[in-house]
Amino acid sequence: MVVKFVLVGRPKAGALANVIEDYETRAARYWPLQIVEVREERGSNSVTPAVVKQREGERLLAGCQGIDPHHIVACDPNGISMSSEKFAKWLQDRRDSAQSAAFLIGGAHGLSDEVLNSARVKLSVAPWTLTHELARLILAEQLYRAGTILRGEPYHK
Repeated sequence: MVVKFVLVGRPKAGALANVIEDYETRAARYWPLQIVEVREERGSNSVTPAVVKQREGERLLAGCQGIDPHHIVACDPNGISMSSEKFAKWLQDRRDSAQSAAFLIGGAHGLSDEVLNSARVKLSVAPWTLTHELARLILAEQLYRAGTILRGEPYHK
């Protein structure tokens, strides 16, 4: 099983980037984690948000190479919510059946319809709209937490 984060942009330098890196490193102790950062599309007066989402969506789907299309997870505020325990169980089920998963996080304008329609699962990391950096941090922390839950380690209380 491989867990792949496919996301628009990369974290800016600073404290948030350091925390993201820390949790991704922690999560990688429990799950084979691959990070694919795709280029953020620059908007302008002549490029609409729909075009930005479409172009970024093409890059995100291309970044899912090697992942069965049925195992694409779109991170979207309108998706399903899972408790940490349920998320850990969901990941364990994927691992037990040797199914990899790709978690897609969009840019400033969100995910394209093509990405949302391609995803087998739409997962809400929060009911709010978040920056891609914060969504990435939350997802990485929950991936780490899932590993500790499954091993019975004391991180999750």
